[in-house]
Amino acid sequence: MIAAIIVFVLAADLLSKYIIAGDPALQNITVIPGFFHITYAENTGMAWSLMSGQTAFLALISAAAVGGMLWYLLTKHPDKLTSAALALMIGGAAGNLFDRLLLGYVRDFLDFYIFGYDFPIFNIADSALCIGVFLLLISALLEEKDEK
Repeated sequence: MIAAIIVFVLAADLLSKYIIAGDPALQNITVIPGFFHITYAENTGMAWSLMSGQTAFLALISAAAVGGMLWYLLTKHPDKLTSAALALMIGGAAGNLFDRLLLGYVRDFLDFYIFGYDFPIFNIADSALCIGVFLLLISALLEEKDEK
């Protein structure tokens, strides 16, 4: 199941990026006016374009993170929730790592306006990473509760 989550996230991320990047007609679409748009962007940094132009460093950090999470999964055999969280994070990090290594930037396209704020454009890999981190926090809280 864990390998399937990683492969699904990676495939969904790379396929969606390939489709959007490959068709200019899909790169600027209003899906829900004032809320959700498809806006293609090439990001050489990370979230909020922090560390723009630091592609090699970000790729190195991503590769180390993927390796560390895989090592943890394979050696520590965590519970199902932690394993699923790590699988989402590995798939997401691998999707963005693929972009950084092959293209020198990450392809983003999900553009939301939340209460008038134009949230930074992101992709499926970023979503999987955020959901994975959230699930990892829940897992840690549940584990802490069980220890008491």
